[in-house]
Amino acid sequence: MEKGLKTNRRDFLKIAATAGGGLLIGFNWMGCDSPKMKVISDEEVLNSALNFNSYLSISPTDHVVIYSPNPELGQNIKTSFPMIVAEELDVDWSKVRVQQAFLDTEKYDRQVTGGSGAMPHSWERLRTAGATARQMLMEAAAKRLAVPLTELKTEKGQVIHGSKKLSYGELANEAALIPVPENVQLKNPNDFKIIGTPIKNVDNRAMFTGKPLYGLDFYREGMVHAMIQRPPFGMKLKSVDAEAAKKIKGVKDVVTFKNNVALVGESTWPLMKARKTLNIQYEPIDGKLESTAFHNQVFDEMLNTGKGDVKRQDGDVNAAFRSAARVIKSEYQCPFLSHSPMEPMNFFAHVKADGVELVGPTQTPDRARNAAAEICGISPDKVTVEMTRLGGGFGRRLRADFVEEAVELSKMLQAPVKLTWSREDDITGGAYRPAVKYRFEAALDKDNKLIGYKLRGVGINAGNCTRENNFPSGSVDNLLIESLEYKSPITTNAWRAPITNFLAFAEQSFLDEVADAAGKDPVAFRLELLDRAKSNPVGEIHYDIDRMRKVVETVAEKSGWGKKQGVSQGFSVYFSHRSYVGQVAEARMVDGVPVLDKIYAVTDCGIVVNPTGADQQVRGGMVDGMGHAMFTNMTFTDGISDQKNFDSYRLIKMKEIPEIETHFIKNGIDPTGLGEPALPPTGGAIANAIYKASGKRVRNQPFMEQEEMKNVRLGDPA
Repeated sequence: MEKGLKTNRRDFLKIAATAGGGLLIGFNWMGCDSPKMKVISDEEVLNSALNFNSYLSISPTDHVVIYSPNPELGQNIKTSFPMIVAEELDVDWSKVRVQQAFLDTEKYDRQVTGGSGAMPHSWERLRTAGATARQMLMEAAAKRLAVPLTELKTEKGQVIHGSKKLSYGELANEAALIPVPENVQLKNPNDFKIIGTPIKNVDNRAMFTGKPLYGLDFYREGMVHAMIQRPPFGMKLKSVDAEAAKKIKGVKDVVTFKNNVALVGESTWPLMKARKTLNIQYEPIDGKLESTAFHNQVFDEMLNTGKGDVKRQDGDVNAAFRSAARVIKSEYQCPFLSHSPMEPMNFFAHVKADGVELVGPTQTPDRARNAAAEICGISPDKVTVEMTRLGGGFGRRLRADFVEEAVELSKMLQAPVKLTWSREDDITGGAYRPAVKYRFEAALDKDNKLIGYKLRGVGINAGNCTRENNFPSGSVDNLLIESLEYKSPITTNAWRAPITNFLAFAEQSFLDEVADAAGKDPVAFRLELLDRAKSNPVGEIHYDIDRMRKVVETVAEKSGWGKKQGVSQGFSVYFSHRSYVGQVAEARMVDGVPVLDKIYAVTDCGIVVNPTGADQQVRGGMVDGMGHAMFTNMTFTDGISDQKNFDSYRLIKMKEIPEIETHFIKNGIDPTGLGEPALPPTGGAIANAIYKASGKRVRNQPFMEQEEMKNVRLGDPA
């Protein structure tokens, strides 16, 4: 595979060796004009770290430094990105050191973590970066040895010619003088030695030994700490009495801005104590304060009488339902959910005369920079963003509200500020997964063939709460999908696998209901629909039928679908974020109670770069989907969340996690993303298994608060 490159015009910039020696290659994600070659000294390299963050470097001592541009929040890209570069560079992984790059939109066009898109976006770019450095090192070796380039090969950081071996470090200075090649050859995937090999997380040692990696670890001499009391949803600040708070030792000041009351001090502990003494009065902004009972009423009214936005319509749905021999109709509902990452929101901001310095955990560093620039009325290039490792995100850190608060306070106080949210702030502070309710209807003819399908969804601040082009669209002759939205003061945001995190459960559970009504095996029923989509597609097909079918067949095989005695199996398959995941859950009855024992998962995400990280992503997504489907709930009373901390916001426990067995489809296609796709199908597989075991169908989340699910146990029959 060959990739074309042009110096000063396309992806790569050659920066000549430093005075101390070595090869430094910078590459530009955006493909715009690059600066001309420049010889710089060691001191210039160090002083220009912000300007030269898009590169890999090779020192005369054989050490390789690879910069990882995207925020790392546990999805393992800080390890897997450099693995890709190192593979094409053909370097000894033990000599590789990985650094987190600063924000630089001139060099990266997607310095974002979200949507499972980092790997698909960067795959070829990273491969080409490594291949370019390798080509230059080989050309340097050919010149030194006076041999044709075709007689050379590389292995573990060495260029080899017969019995002669030259290390990359030995060649680094000479390679720095080689013109950047316009075309480089990429490896055949069959020759990969690092990609596809289990590699430990590069931050493991630092995490295990408590090294400062996260935003909460960051400290700057002279900074002040801040915490904020925010208003309930739909209310505004009326008055505040902070006299008692100001008297607490360690509290420097109490200030107000944009309906917020901020406490400033020497550390978070006195601020947390002082906040309890605040006497704050609020008043409604406009109209009625919202509660869960009101939201339930909104759902029902809009489902029954609201005008839906038609997202997809195939065939004549009304005629299909009029002629149906049988109609199946069900409703599914999910609550708001907090992201609740282990590391609560926090950020450091220092507004100075000549710009703004930002440091902290963010999934969207460019959004943080632009927000700071707007608040301060300056150009974004006057704002620097240093990304720390994120202690979880799940979409919450796509927003910049916590960054904006830190900037506002630093500007107001004229001091560097470290803003920290408490756990209670994190759970009650908004930007939740939207609450949604769906109504599904299916029409069967006299031969139990699915001839009509309707989905109508209402979301609260959800935008389009459907995914109209996902399966089973394209496999049903008559189909109607509609979305409705209710606008609420309760703030929402993307939550891991946006929309599909609940929609997949609802769709896959309903398809099981339809299969049951038609007297068909659930797996065979999905395959029948896929066959129809393949042989006689209805409208546009936006998913890969063959990839989905392979996942369905493989998970059925691995789980022994339909062949086990004393075990009830539930099936689910879903396509989201370019990848496909099929799951089979197994439950059995113990003393009249269904117990979930095991879940099989088969994933097609293309080439698996790091099996260790991929396995963790699938397992983590499944546990996340399982726990939130089973236990987690958010309810509201007059604009205030009833759940404040983990004592009432229930998460899954370690002992409740059943056995998980993972498999990956090997098809050689480029990676398609993995951070989110394993979560959506999990709830459906579990619910379908429990229905098979107990005869009880659960349609609302959290499962454990539904009458049908009383006493169900996860992975813990004792």
